[in-house]
Amino acid sequence: MQADAAGNEIFGRRLLFAVLFAATMAGSLALAALALAPGGFGIIDAILLGLFAMTLPWMVAGFWNAVIAFLIMRFSVDPVAAVMPMAARICGDEPVTASTAILLCIRNELPERMIRNLEPMLAGLDAAGCGERFHLYVLSDTSDADIAGNEEACFATLTSRWRDRVGITYRRRVVNTGFKAGNIRDFCERWGSKYDFAVTLDADSFMTADAILRLVRIMQADPGLGILQGLIVGLPSTSAFARVFQFGMRLGMRSYTIGSAWWQGDCGPYWGHNAALRLEPFIAHCALPVLSEDGSEDRHILSHDQIEAVLMRAAGYAVRVLPQEDLGWEGNPPTLLEFIRRDLRWCQGNMQYWRFLSLPGLKPVSRYQLVLAILMFIGSPAWIGLLVLGTLAVAFSDTPANFIRPDAGMALFVCVLVMWFSPKIATAVEILLRPELRRGFGGAGLFILNYVIETAYSILLCPLLWFGHTIFLIGLLFGREIGWIGQTRDDHAVPFTLALHNLWPHTLLGWVVLGLLAMTQPAAIPYALFLAAGPALAVPFAVVTAWPRFGSFTARIGIGRLPEETMRPVVLLPLALPAIESAMPLHQPSSV
Repeated sequence: MQADAAGNEIFGRRLLFAVLFAATMAGSLALAALALAPGGFGIIDAILLGLFAMTLPWMVAGFWNAVIAFLIMRFSVDPVAAVMPMAARICGDEPVTASTAILLCIRNELPERMIRNLEPMLAGLDAAGCGERFHLYVLSDTSDADIAGNEEACFATLTSRWRDRVGITYRRRVVNTGFKAGNIRDFCERWGSKYDFAVTLDADSFMTADAILRLVRIMQADPGLGILQGLIVGLPSTSAFARVFQFGMRLGMRSYTIGSAWWQGDCGPYWGHNAALRLEPFIAHCALPVLSEDGSEDRHILSHDQIEAVLMRAAGYAVRVLPQEDLGWEGNPPTLLEFIRRDLRWCQGNMQYWRFLSLPGLKPVSRYQLVLAILMFIGSPAWIGLLVLGTLAVAFSDTPANFIRPDAGMALFVCVLVMWFSPKIATAVEILLRPELRRGFGGAGLFILNYVIETAYSILLCPLLWFGHTIFLIGLLFGREIGWIGQTRDDHAVPFTLALHNLWPHTLLGWVVLGLLAMTQPAAIPYALFLAAGPALAVPFAVVTAWPRFGSFTARIGIGRLPEETMRPVVLLPLALPAIESAMPLHQPSSV
């Protein structure tokens, strides 16, 4: 009876979300059609409406996830338990009986940084008396011979240092077949049968022993749980680019995740790291097929995680997210150019998902997730199409009012902005309403300043990325691909010439749009800036946000301030992060 009641409740939640989603899509398109009505509805208007429809799903989903999350955060005693009741039943003193492999997947990374992140975790597991229940596997796909030699020596020393406390195994593949998913599959085939669970880590991941033990205890308590994903937040950084990005990520991820978890339930996401897997069903059901373009060349899936999640759910096991902010941290790219490299790899990986949309046995929510993941990047050329075609239509009309109806156009403009920023707005309001959260971000004044800075940053960054996706997607049609390569994670300057070499198409697009409007319809420029300013300023944006001295200055004065820099949690102190050590004190007590 309880299972039936729970099933009916989650069905009701999903039905409600679907109705709200469909109604908002229809209302937005109707408003857009009304706005385009002056002078009749022609072929250009139809194309613009079609492009707008392609941009909507992500915004509409984000808006309703944010609304749901805001209501949960405001009116629920425990928002985490509201979306995952099992979490509230774990006290933290349950015996750990399961055997767990911790999988660190690396490729051409500096081993010293990873060991810095691993040792506090290993010490915590040992201090908890659980060291014998865990085994760390360092799964290397490193191709650089010099890095590989240093890597092997460093991890041999680490293994020796932790001998008889926590087991450590280092393995390097010569060829990274299947990329990261292939790396983990190799572990599954060689050692997976020895363990109940696996906890996955990326090269830039940091998880405490307490976080890992919490995930493991929840997995032990629920045998139907196949994947448990922890919420991931950014490690405090001294890169100006990463600092502002992580501030916005902290706001957007919390509300989006809580809201989506409320209605997705057991069809949650898997982001590929800082998560726990039940190995038996993962090995049996989550092997990824090899893709072929023409049957002669093997192609492997880059974005493996969401495919593994939907396969796990199709096998009858739940996939859930635990939206708790102390379960894990990650580093983020320190410069715009590094961020774009990572983003384009995700773009290529998500474009492979269309092959799985008709896979038999998938849950409807799983198909929705795959479609939304594809639309996340397909929406980018739609935004650029709106910018280019809309600019031409306005520029060659007698007045903007002959192209777009002012009242409906302004209403549509405001609705788009609200939907675009709604996940961050929801969390920001929640923070401002709670004194303890405000203090964590440095107080209301600093938080509001950072919110304004992050909003301007997002207005510059998003269209810039959208144009990059557009160029890359066109290249994909002609066989251009990106491989799985290591990332540069240290702060570093971006020379003007390098930024110009990579971003001149973006710059050209932005200034052509603004220049054309300046010559024809200058009154339209303030509206065009929301899509054109980022590309136009791409080169100085990339250069300035990468300056190491500027980044250190922003860390000292609190730009992009995160709670970890104010409260200085003890678990992060062993990492000796410069952003925490150099942050200007705000007379806040340390947290344990």
